[in-house]
Formats: sequence, C-alpha cells, structure tokens
Amino acid sequence: MSLTSSPFPPIADYAFLSNCHTGALVAPDGSVDWLCVPAFDSPSVFGNLLDRGAGSFRFGPYGINVPTARNYVPGTNVMTTTWHTPGGWLLVHDALTMGPRRGPDTVTPHTRPPTDDDGEHLLVRTVECLEGSVEIELVCEPAFDYGREPAEWTLIDGDGHAADATGAGSTIRLSTDLSIGIEQGSARARHVLTQGERAFCSLSWAEGLAAPTDTDDASARIDTTVRFWRSWLARARIPDHSLRHPVERAALTIKGLTYMPTGATVAALTTSLPETPGGERNWDYRYTWMRDSTFTLQALHFLLLDWEADEFMQFVADVEPTEDGSLQIMYGIDGRRDLTESTRDELSGYEGAHPVRIGNGAFDQRQNDVYGAVLDSLLLHTRRSRHLPRRLWPLVQSQAAGAVAAWRDPDQGIWEARGKPQHYVSSKLMCWVALDRAAKLAGIRGDDKLQASWHETAEEIRADILANGVSDRGVLRQHYDTDALDASTLLAPLFGFLPGSDERIRNTVDAISSELTENGFVLRYVTDETDDGLSGKEGTFLICSFWLVSALTMVGEMRRATDLMERLLRVASPLGLYAEEFEVDRARHLGNFPQAFSHLALIEAAGRIILADRLEEWSG
Repeated sequence: MSLTSSPFPPIADYAFLSNCHTGALVAPDGSVDWLCVPAFDSPSVFGNLLDRGAGSFRFGPYGINVPTARNYVPGTNVMTTTWHTPGGWLLVHDALTMGPRRGPDTVTPHTRPPTDDDGEHLLVRTVECLEGSVEIELVCEPAFDYGREPAEWTLIDGDGHAADATGAGSTIRLSTDLSIGIEQGSARARHVLTQGERAFCSLSWAEGLAAPTDTDDASARIDTTVRFWRSWLARARIPDHSLRHPVERAALTIKGLTYMPTGATVAALTTSLPETPGGERNWDYRYTWMRDSTFTLQALHFLLLDWEADEFMQFVADVEPTEDGSLQIMYGIDGRRDLTESTRDELSGYEGAHPVRIGNGAFDQRQNDVYGAVLDSLLLHTRRSRHLPRRLWPLVQSQAAGAVAAWRDPDQGIWEARGKPQHYVSSKLMCWVALDRAAKLAGIRGDDKLQASWHETAEEIRADILANGVSDRGVLRQHYDTDALDASTLLAPLFGFLPGSDERIRNTVDAISSELTENGFVLRYVTDETDDGLSGKEGTFLICSFWLVSALTMVGEMRRATDLMERLLRVASPLGLYAEEFEVDRARHLGNFPQAFSHLALIEAAGRIILADRLEEWSG
C-alpha cells in the first residue's frame, strides 16, 4: 500500500477480474477503475486508472476506504474484500461472471467452436454484513469513450432498482436491490445492512441488458463463476511443488487474458500505464503479439491445456498476412491488421504520464523475430498433437520464406525500438529458430528437399551470428555494431541455439547477471547505450528476470536460479500478479497490468526448476 499522496493507487494494488471477453481492475477502496466493454480493446466505460475523472464504480462501506483483507477465492479470478467498519464487518464479492452457454453470442460473436461455458457480459457484486450493522454505498459513474462522454441515466422501472446509462452509442444497465438515485452523471444508493443481510448490484452489457433478478440470483452467478474457474484449473497439470501456487495464479491470469471468441491472448489488460514514472513510455497492450505465441504455447502445453493451445494456434492460422506473406508483429484480438495509434490528450494519464495512447504504432514495424515465434509455436503444437493440420502447412512455407528473405536485413528488434533499424542478435536468432523449426516440420511432413534447404539456411544464420554477434570477450551482443548487452540474448539457450555448456552462453548469462541488473533484477538494455527513440529511464523487466532464472537452470546454476526465483516471487503484487516492469528503487510495479509476458515467463522458469528438482529426486 502506497504511503504517498498520489490519488492513483499503486499499479500492483489492483485486483484483476476477467470473463475471457474483457477484464476489470478493482482498486483497494472497492472502485472499479478500469473496464472496457464488451471486449478487451473496446473504449473504456470506467477509466479512472488513466484520469481521476474518467469513470468509476464503487460498491462498499460508506466512509471507509481501506479494506481489512483482499483475496481471490482460491483457484479463481473472483475477488473477495473484507471490511471492518466502526459498526461491523462486511464481505464483498466481485466477479465478471461466467455461465452456461445459451445460444450464439451476439455481443462478441465467436469464430472458435462454442464451449459449454461463456462470459455472461455481466459485472456482478454482492455484499453481506457479517456482524453488527454497516452502511453501504453504491456510486456508479461511467464515462464513455475513455472519459469523453458522461453517462445519460434513465430509470427503467417504477421502484428505482434499475437504470440505463447511455453514451457514445452504447448503453449499459445498472441493476440492484437498493433504491437508485440519479445525480447528473452518476447513479447512487445507500443502505444500512445488519448482520446476515445481503445486497447486490450488477452492470450488464449483455443481449437485452439481461441482469440478475435478486441477491440470490447474483450470488448463484458468482458461485457458478467460482465453479467455472476451479473446473478449468483442475484440467491443468501443476505438480505438487513449492512453486505450485504461483504457477496456478499465473495460469489463471493467462486464461483471464484470453479472448474466448477468437482464441487470441492480449499482452495486457491496459493501455498507457507508464514504464517510466511520469514519462512517455506508455503503450497500448490490448492486442495480440505473434512474439507471445511461442511462450503462450510453451506454457499451455506445459500445463496440459491443449484446448487453449489449439484455439490460439487456430487464431494464428486465421490472421491475414501482409503483402509479402509475412505476419505482422501484432493483430487486434479479432484479427484486424490496422492498429493505428492515436493519443487522448485530454486525459491526465496515470500519475501524469503522457501521452495516453490508443492503438499501437508499432503494428507495421519490421521485426524479424516474428517468423521464429510463429514456427516454434507450430512445431510445439505439432509435436504435442502429433498432427500438422493441412491448413497450417502454407503458414509454415510462408514464414520460412519470409525468414529466408529477411534474416540479413536490419530491423527494430524484439523491443520495438523506435530508433533506426539494426542487426539485432535476437532477431537473427529468431530467424535461425524459424528455419530450424521449419526444417523439422518439413521432416515431419516428409518433404526431404525443403528440410535440407531450410536446415542449410539455419546453419548459415548460426554461423553469421557467431561470427558477428559475439564480442571479443565471448558475450552475445545486442546488435552487430555494439558491445552493449541485451537481455533478449538469453533466448539463445532457451531456444536451443547453443547448449548451456557452451562457453559463450555461460559468458552471456554471467555478464547479464552482473552487468545488466539493478539489485539482481534484469534490465532489457541500458537506455543510454541504446537508440530506442525515447527519453527517460525504465524499470527492470520482469520477463527478463524470469528468462535469467531459466537460463541459469540451463547452465547448471540451480542455486542462483532458485535464489532469483524466490526474489521475484517476493515482489509479486499483494494478489500474486505482475506488471511489465519493477522499479527497484521504489519497489513498485510499472507498465501495463497484468502483463501476460511476465506470467508466461514465470511459468517457464518454474517449470524448469520443477523439472530439475524432479530429476534430482529420481537420480537419488
């Protein structure tokens, strides 16, 4: 909990809710400060996260803003908050509810096969007085289109228990068993609960604005949502190990960032949470990066979540390639290609960080690592399913051809630098991955000619990297024209480019561990040594620290690996979540939240430690 006077809660203090269509962030005081409907990348209706006047929705005790305890219902993305007030004790449940499928989804139409359960397009909140008496308040103040349009409210029944908020061409319905009053752009209610009494409220953007009928119905929907998440988690393979609970929370977070209608996964729930406090490194991460695909597939297959893996792979197969046959580095969650970036200059930004961006201008950048990410994913999936679908073979051919054509060219690199293109080692490495995996896929298909050709090119790329991408001290460089370090070179052992026993890998791991860290946490690169087109320092990157854990296991440094893993687990948010970065000096999370990449890398690092521990047990 922050002790500063900032009106913005610390990023890590937010609770994450999801219905696999969209997500919400709930502040410690019980305010929903971020919700986009009906989908992750829709305009926000509650945007207090980026401007304290851009919409919020509080349901909790009147006059008390600091809760006693906040927890997820174990094994779920359903939140509970316990409040102690001068008059008594209160328990709040919050959920974006899941329920049995009741026909086609007309709100967010599906392109994937229907499942038994789906998002209900409802935010449901219940309260129960546990002891004494507590005055509760409901304050719902939407501001549509990222805060641009205050709500126009209309009471829709005679007894004042439901009201519709309209703005920017959208309507959402607030329902409750409390009596609603309208005050300009907000709907309000207050009521005293005594021991054993309950109340509810809900927000609906479902077809027909369907909503719970009463508190029993609302509680039943939350119970159904709890069962959904626990049933889903029961399908995952998570060994009985000290790392089990962090892996479970990471898995639930990744599932929560999955867009069920298409199988896509968003990189994060939010836009424009700053990487540099008060600075300009603010990006919109509510899209699907092809780079994430291989890490997503690795995590899902490690957890035996093969259905989700197949859904994501089918999404990749569906997206439209560019004119030269390559895939963009990112797509909209519906597969759209145009993610043109704009700014909302009227918003203050989180703690004054400007600008607030909508869209992502990097969508049409040249980043040559995309070929390797896609083809590694295809090989992982093919080996797991023991089947290469006919519709995916053209994708193998096009991505391999793209890597053959592009690997000699400079690009913007894995970190999407907005400086001039360079010969980034990680990009060359991922082109090697592309041709290495393509050759293996051709072998599975029985195409000996393509297998030989692609393998030959892979070896040519490997030789080029080892000739130009290694410094005089035997360490992998950031790019060919510098000796600067870059944490992305940790991918070399992770993708099998060189074995962990290779001296160049050991040198690289040791150099990054000692020279590219702040108090042991890993930076992407030193901003003063890298032309990324931006100003300002950034925090340590959590994914890079988890990559270092994995790399340390691969070079046999298990004690160092487990020590770093323990430190990373200790800096998780109070609810076990991770943003993109960690600012060491102030011990706080930075960047968009929760960040899929951080949780995917946690699962991989944990998996490598668990495997090493099991092998040690079996060897006696």
